[in-house]
This record gives sequence, C-alpha cells and structure tokens, in this order.
Amino acid sequence: MEKRILGLDPGLAILGFGAITCKQSSSKVQDATVDMLDFGVITTSADAEMAQRLCTLFDDLHTLISELQPDLVAIEKLFFYRMSSTILVAQARGVVMLVLGQHRLPYVEFTPAQIKQALTGYGNADKSDVQAAVARELNLDKIPRPDDAADALAVALTASFQL
Repeated sequence: MEKRILGLDPGLAILGFGAITCKQSSSKVQDATVDMLDFGVITTSADAEMAQRLCTLFDDLHTLISELQPDLVAIEKLFFYRMSSTILVAQARGVVMLVLGQHRLPYVEFTPAQIKQALTGYGNADKSDVQAAVARELNLDKIPRPDDAADALAVALTASFQL
C-alpha cells in the first residue's frame, strides 16, 4: 500500500511544502519505506497587498495539490511567539485550511515539539538536529533548502510515523 503525504509549514511570506510517499509491503511498520517526492516553497511579496498575497497562496496551493495528489496533509500547528507575525501566519493557515476543505483532503496537525520529538527523540531539539534527521530519514546527501521546505518534510515524516 502506498500513501502520499504532503507536509506544510504555513507562513505568509514563505509557505514550505514537502511531499513524501510511504510504501508498506507488510503489516509491520518497520517494513515501510519512505521516499521524497518533492519539496519547495510558495512565496509572496511583502510589497503586495494582503489580499493579493492570500490569493497567491490559494492559487499555488490548489496547483500543488492537483499536481501531487496527496492522500493526507500534515500541517505544523501555529506557534505563538510574536503577536504581529502570529496573526499573519494565522491568515495564511486559514487559506490552507480552506484549500484542503475544497479538495476534501484529510489532515493532521503537529506542534513543533511533537515534530522534534518524532524525528530526534527530544521535544526541544535544535532546528539543525531536525533537519539532519530529515536528510537521514529520506536518505538525502544534504539537508533540503530553504529551511521552510525542510521543516515541511519534517512535518510529513512525523505523519508517516503514525501510519
């Protein structure tokens, strides 16, 4: 059985995405293989009006989902650290949720600590440790760039561990 998982690291300026496939040849979880399909970012210009930036996210997410055809979407939960940026990210997340609803896609959400715990065994791990774990789990020669794309792959991997 094969399952495609799209991981998303929501943001208004940069929305990271990472897609993986999980193939399970038997009923044993340890027999599953995970491969990377694609990764990258959707960007919006800080010079554009808010409505236009949200439209860009909306349109590009529809295109991405149509191209990748995921079975499941994994999203990083909102982390509150600065109120001004939190509101912007929340608006971008609203667009993400709308697009997922329009495609009738199931989704799961994970906090940053859950993602760190799943990939490194430590909920307060450094970003570099998580990124190294992404490269290791996907048998990559180097850490995916930019960071937002590596983060999105980490979210997708976290979902794959729960299948």
